[in-house]
Amino acid sequence: MSASKLLVACWLGLAALSVSTVVLGSAGATLALTAGVLLAAFGKAWLITDGFMELRHAPPAWRLLLLGWPLLMAIGVLLTLL
Repeated sequence: MSASKLLVACWLGLAALSVSTVVLGSAGATLALTAGVLLAAFGKAWLITDGFMELRHAPPAWRLLLLGWPLLMAIGVLLTLL
Protein backbone atom coordinates (compact mmCIF):
# COMPACT_ATOMS: atom_id res chain seq x y z
CA MET A 1 0.00 0.00 0.00
CA SER A 2 1.37 3.40 -0.94
CA ALA A 3 2.03 6.03 1.68
CA SER A 4 -0.75 8.32 0.48
CA LYS A 5 -3.33 5.52 0.56
CA LEU A 6 -2.20 4.57 4.06
CA LEU A 7 -2.57 8.16 5.26
CA VAL A 8 -6.04 8.42 3.74
CA ALA A 9 -7.03 5.15 5.43
CA CYS A 10 -5.67 6.45 8.75
CA TRP A 11 -7.56 9.71 8.31
CA LEU A 12 -10.81 7.86 7.57
CA GLY A 13 -10.25 5.65 10.62
CA LEU A 14 -9.65 8.69 12.82
CA ALA A 15 -12.78 10.36 11.47
CA ALA A 16 -14.86 7.24 12.15
CA LEU A 17 -13.45 6.91 15.67
CA SER A 18 -14.11 10.60 16.34
CA VAL A 19 -17.72 10.24 15.24
CA SER A 20 -18.09 7.14 17.40
CA THR A 21 -16.83 8.98 20.48
CA VAL A 22 -19.39 11.74 19.92
CA VAL A 23 -22.20 9.22 19.43
CA LEU A 24 -21.19 7.19 22.49
CA GLY A 25 -20.68 10.30 24.60
CA SER A 26 -24.08 11.71 23.77
CA ALA A 27 -25.87 8.40 24.44
CA GLY A 28 -25.47 8.59 28.20
CA ALA A 29 -23.04 8.29 31.06
CA THR A 30 -22.88 4.61 31.87
CA LEU A 31 -19.68 2.78 32.64
CA ALA A 32 -19.95 0.69 29.45
CA LEU A 33 -20.35 3.77 27.24
CA THR A 34 -17.45 5.47 28.99
CA ALA A 35 -15.31 2.39 28.39
CA GLY A 36 -16.34 2.52 24.72
CA VAL A 37 -15.27 6.15 24.45
CA LEU A 38 -11.93 5.36 26.09
CA LEU A 39 -11.43 2.37 23.79
CA ALA A 40 -12.08 4.59 20.77
CA ALA A 41 -9.61 7.14 22.13
CA PHE A 42 -6.99 4.43 22.51
CA GLY A 43 -7.70 3.33 18.94
CA LYS A 44 -7.09 6.88 17.80
CA ALA A 45 -3.79 6.98 19.69
CA TRP A 46 -2.77 3.72 18.01
CA LEU A 47 -3.67 5.06 14.54
CA ILE A 48 -1.73 8.25 15.15
CA THR A 49 1.31 6.37 16.45
CA ASP A 50 1.45 3.68 13.79
CA GLY A 51 -0.11 5.53 10.86
CA PHE A 52 0.74 9.21 10.93
CA MET A 53 3.95 9.01 12.95
CA GLU A 54 4.92 5.83 11.03
CA LEU A 55 6.32 4.07 14.08
CA ARG A 56 5.12 0.62 12.95
CA HIS A 57 8.70 -0.50 12.46
CA ALA A 58 10.25 1.59 15.24
CA PRO A 59 12.03 0.02 18.19
CA PRO A 60 9.60 -1.54 20.66
CA ALA A 61 10.54 0.93 23.40
CA TRP A 62 9.21 3.88 21.39
CA ARG A 63 5.96 2.14 20.60
CA LEU A 64 5.60 1.05 24.22
CA LEU A 65 6.05 4.62 25.43
CA LEU A 66 3.68 6.15 22.91
CA LEU A 67 0.96 3.52 23.30
CA GLY A 68 1.48 2.86 27.01
CA TRP A 69 0.66 6.41 28.04
CA PRO A 70 -2.87 6.52 26.52
CA LEU A 71 -3.52 3.04 27.90
CA LEU A 72 -2.48 4.16 31.39
CA MET A 73 -4.69 7.24 31.10
CA ALA A 74 -7.70 5.16 30.01
CA ILE A 75 -7.17 2.73 32.88
CA GLY A 76 -6.82 5.64 35.30
CA VAL A 77 -10.08 7.21 34.13
CA LEU A 78 -11.92 3.89 34.40
CA LEU A 79 -10.56 3.29 37.89
CA THR A 80 -11.73 6.71 39.07
CA LEU A 81 -15.24 5.91 37.82
CA LEU A 82 -15.47 2.65 39.79
